Amino acid sequence: MHKERKATPPSPLKYRRVDSANLNKGRRGKHYELVQGILLELKSAAIGSALEIPLDDIGGIGLANLRSAVHRAATVENLSIETLADEKNFYVWQTR
Repeated sequence: MHKERKATPPSPLKYRRVDSANLNKGRRGKHYELVQGILLELKSAAIGSALEIPLDDIGGIGLANLRSAVHRAATVENLSIETLADEKNFYVWQTR
């Protein structure tokens, strides 16, 4: 003897559906404006000169997060860069 299962009605949707073709697929994280400013200055800097960015002026962003964001953005812009940091400053320069 088989028990008949009652069909359960679908639960109401929790989230709204949107067309993915209309979504901005670019990454625009919380460090976007800072990183774009750094890249803009870096593009105009002479090869062999580094930007010195005081860590006190970056608004509490951790050094690792800043370094990652700058490297990610430089990769998108097809820039080859190097970075270095000391206790007070973050340095970034183009390598080619």
